[in-house]
Amino acid sequence: MAEVQTTPITESDADEVARFLHRELNSRVSVGGWKALLLPPWPHAGPHRGYQLHVDGELVGVYAAVFSQRPTADGAPVRVCNLAAFCVREEHRMHSVRLIRALLAQRDCQFTDLSPSGNVVAMNERLGFRRLDTGTRLIVNVPRRGRGIRISADPEVLAATLRGRDREIHRDHTSAAAARHLLVQHGDDYAYLVFRVVTRKRLRAFAAPLYAGGDRALLERAWPQVRSHLLTRHGLPFVLAERRILGFATGIGAELTQPRPKMVRGDLMPDDAVDYLYSELVLVDW
Repeated sequence: MAEVQTTPITESDADEVARFLHRELNSRVSVGGWKALLLPPWPHAGPHRGYQLHVDGELVGVYAAVFSQRPTADGAPVRVCNLAAFCVREEHRMHSVRLIRALLAQRDCQFTDLSPSGNVVAMNERLGFRRLDTGTRLIVNVPRRGRGIRISADPEVLAATLRGRDREIHRDHTSAAAARHLLVQHGDDYAYLVFRVVTRKRLRAFAAPLYAGGDRALLERAWPQVRSHLLTRHGLPFVLAERRILGFATGIGAELTQPRPKMVRGDLMPDDAVDYLYSELVLVDW
């Protein structure tokens, strides 16, 4: 009888697990890219990096997870476990449930799954996950000037301007491969936008906001100039504007009839407090 073992992924396992994910899950992401997922740059990155499955000593499955501690409205930190990358070789998929059970057995933890695909969505729902409201408008970016609005992606300017929680978020994500940062200023006020570049139908042409900080009203007022900046400075003609992140979705475009699902499990933080930071969406640029 085969010997089947489920064990935590430690930092010392990162190289082997990264090679497995590159080979078995997505070869478009380099081994280094997968390793970055397993070694996030922020503090409180968790007791492990998910779970791995070995059969007779051979690595045959991985459920990588990204941990963080996030503040709540009352200031108490919540441990968040982001389910980041799930892959089991086909001939061993009867053992997949071992990985899932090991992850979900963790107590005092809020779970997120921000890029579930295929059968994972239905499986998550059976496991008690619920869908976030991901209503999204596809917006076309056009050139636009705005008097008094300053927009910068300079990390030194961002670090010198951001305050409080925004400063911590920028510090934690400066070296995250997929996170891009914009500072919007008007007078002494600022808004802060973190986004990633998304590929749809083989077009790498979409900005997807992940977090909006600072003065949201300023971000909305300056939105035409932000979209112009995304077009002219980043070469991105479209924004996937998700209302729960931005608080608005204005501009020429159309509603997505089937926006990509994002899911949560647990009640340690309200759904409207869930953003997409500290996850595979900032760590892996695919």
